This record gives sequence, structure tokens and C-alpha cells, in this order.
Amino acid sequence: MTQVNQVLASLATGAVTVHDLTAPLSKDTPTLVLPEPFSNLIDFSLDEVSAYNEPGPFWKHHNIHTGEHIGTHIDAPVHWISGREGKDVSQIDPQRLVGPAVVLDFSAEAAADPDYLISVEDLKSWQKTHGEFPANAWLLFRTGWDQYGEDRAAFLNLDENGSHTPGFTAECAKYIAEELDVSGVGVETVGIDAGNAALLDPPFPMHYFLLGNDKYGITSLKNLDKLPAFGAMIVVAPLPIVGGTGAPTRVLALM
Repeated sequence: MTQVNQVLASLATGAVTVHDLTAPLSKDTPTLVLPEPFSNLIDFSLDEVSAYNEPGPFWKHHNIHTGEHIGTHIDAPVHWISGREGKDVSQIDPQRLVGPAVVLDFSAEAAADPDYLISVEDLKSWQKTHGEFPANAWLLFRTGWDQYGEDRAAFLNLDENGSHTPGFTAECAKYIAEELDVSGVGVETVGIDAGNAALLDPPFPMHYFLLGNDKYGITSLKNLDKLPAFGAMIVVAPLPIVGGTGAPTRVLALM
């Protein structure tokens, strides 16, 4: 029996289970809000074309309207100025979209401080306790933020001082991008950077360093609490939009 057949047999018996890490996509999906003078993407919406009626008597179908970076989505290198000569979402190597999932739990820190920034020291301490990150891994950061996924105000956590959601220090972003042999990072928040990451140097350092080093980011994940620190396999399945800077993405974990 081949290794692939072993996985298929385990799926059939339930020995391997599949967890959906994707947030449902609808008009109510919380989306990033950029301050003026910057432009924002449109929210997701459906436009009915037919519904078992005269325009289409035997079928129902819609046009969809959405920005690339809405809901659970992937950021491709060309999304950021540092990756402008890099890959669009259709050019990402499929081998990089399947790999080990490593779940790092910082939910206690985020509960105590919604502006918590994960540091290099945090990651090195985590590895001393749990072990090294495997090659081609996706680092998935649990902050508990998915609990707010159906409450736009709580999810974005905006006030007169900006958006208060957890993220990473600039040094940590550089460390992940330049020193770790990983494919990408996944978060539960609306973006891969902290809510107030515009104030860091460089601004939005996860975008700057990660995408500038041919690594990828996925956002608005759910159900990370169902996964172990090690032992799950992730499947990241974006729409392969030619020229796309990102795309809505289905993210699955096999465990």
C-alpha cells in the first residue's frame, strides 16, 4: 500500500479526520477597514442570476462580488511592495500549499492584551518547550480571536486609537521570514499583521518581510483549538486568480 493509499484508507475508516479552518463567507464577514485616504475593498455579496425560474428554469446560480482579501484568504507576494516582483496567487507552488501544521497558542496573552505582539523570544521559547518547526510548515497562531468572527465590531476592535488586535513585532516578522524554513503563517485575525501595525517599523512588518521573502499568509482562521501543536497536515486551497494578489481560500487540516 502506498503512502497516499494509507491516508485514503485512514480517511475512510475515520482514523484521519478533516477539520475545516475556514470562516464562512457572506455579506456579514468582517473585513479590513483602512483609514482615509486609503481605499477599501468591497464586501462579499451574491447577485442572483436565476433561481429555477425563467432566466434559468432548472438551475440556480449567482455572480459573486468580492475583494481578493476578504474573509479567510491568502496573501501572495505581489500583494506587497516588497514582493512586487514575486508570485501572484496563481503561481504559488502547490507543494507549498500542503504541509505540516504547527499550532502555537497565544490565546492567554491576547486575552490579557488585545494589542499583544508575539516576539522572537516567544517563538524560541515555544520551540524549546515543544520542538523545532518542521520544514515547509505553516505556523498557525491561535489567539482566540475567532470567537469574535460573527461580531464585526469585536473582530476589528476599532476605537479612536486604531484597531486593537494581536500580531507580531517587526523583529519577529523578520525572523520568521528570513530565518525559518516555513511556507507561511496563519492567523485568526482579519490580517496577518497586528491591528496597529502601521505604527511599527517598517509598517505592517509581517506583510513586508513575509511576502518579500516568498512566504505566504492566511487570515481569519477558525477551529485552531481543535488541532494539536504538532501532527496535523494543512491543505491551503486558494482560487488561482491570474494576476491575483490574494484570494478567498478554503483551509483544511488532516489530523
